[in-house]
Amino acid sequence: MKNVTLPVLAVALGIGVTGAHAETSLDMSSEYPVSSIHAQTADFFAKTLGEEINGDISVTVHHGGALGYKSVDHYDAVGDGAVQLASSFSGAWSGINPIFLVSSLPFIATSIEDTRKLYEATRPFYEKALEEDNQVFLYAAPWPASGFWANKPIDKPEALKGLKIRTYDTPGTKTLQNAGASPVQLSWGDIVPQLTTNGIDAVLTSADGGAGSQFWEYLSDFTEVNYALPLQVTHMNRDAFDDLGEEGQKAVLDAAKKAETFGWEALDSRVQANYTKLAENGVTITTNVSADLLSLLKSSAAPEVEQWKERVGDDAQTLLDTYHELLAK
Repeated sequence: MKNVTLPVLAVALGIGVTGAHAETSLDMSSEYPVSSIHAQTADFFAKTLGEEINGDISVTVHHGGALGYKSVDHYDAVGDGAVQLASSFSGAWSGINPIFLVSSLPFIATSIEDTRKLYEATRPFYEKALEEDNQVFLYAAPWPASGFWANKPIDKPEALKGLKIRTYDTPGTKTLQNAGASPVQLSWGDIVPQLTTNGIDAVLTSADGGAGSQFWEYLSDFTEVNYALPLQVTHMNRDAFDDLGEEGQKAVLDAAKKAETFGWEALDSRVQANYTKLAENGVTITTNVSADLLSLLKSSAAPEVEQWKERVGDDAQTLLDTYHELLAK
């Protein structure tokens, strides 16, 4: 027989070759722009996973809703296996399970430290909910604190009156409605079209989100109110995870742990970088708002928090009790 390489000979004889493998390619969906903090965290996860397992698993992250999915769609898309992974805004899933609203409840956690403790209390509930729908919870990290993008400072109660403002979940919509605004709940991809057609004249989101989509082209002001630091969740189809085998699964979980650390540690410097970018593009940043405005927002939010607790049931009080115990430590 002529000289034949071992892999070619193995194929010819129908014999497997120890150590031979095929690369596993996975797709990950995100509706946010590539410059956003969670797009960068997703890219970090994909890069780290490739390094963890020497390129045997590759993840392609599709930013800006390139696959046609919004966060609200990701839950079923990942559960059904239409896409293997997604980075999703958790508040978009409130109609699926109200437990996912907790991080975006107004004024429950308004600092990075408190949001971290709320996440520690909440993570087991997220894991359970996703597991029941054929998904694996990988990691989560928060957005910088939500504030108001508008064409004026929203620093007094009267500035909210009649304001056509985009919100991202039902409690936010009801809260701002209670406060006198005219809120409209929209997914991220629908914001710019509504701004360009004057369907809305303000947006509830972070400075980071607005910077990523260059909101200064439409709005002149950002007002910091530390409304909430809602979580972005990365999740994976359970069947796709199981197919990776023990080594692949470990690599995914190790990369997820590192990505979570990356996402949380990026917050402090990210806020300052965003404010610098906003100032460079002519955005007026207001950080001092009236006590009357904060009081109005908190009182307007209180009924929505209570309604959330009723929807969730006993788990809500268990979760909040754990959160308050962590705060007291």
